[in-house]
Amino acid sequence: MSHIVTVQDAVTAFADFMEPTDAELDAIELEMPVILAEVDLLDAQIITIDRTPTELDERRIRRARRRVLAAHRDHVNGLAGQAGGVA
Repeated sequence: MSHIVTVQDAVTAFADFMEPTDAELDAIELEMPVILAEVDLLDAQIITIDRTPTELDERRIRRARRRVLAAHRDHVNGLAGQAGGVA
């Protein structure tokens, strides 16, 4: 006979100390424009997965790519001015 053991210890082992720190939350907040731009690009690309892209779809993807590049540029430029940022 095999015993069924609960996994409560494994589940509750990751309690309070696994929460993100304030510094990690701040880093996520700084990267949020990049994240949102990348999500918009993925949305534009997903729309065209199962069909031939129309001219409007191609423009939407190009605009989304430019927004991603601009968000990355702004993020890196913002980090360059901070201590411990990009060199």
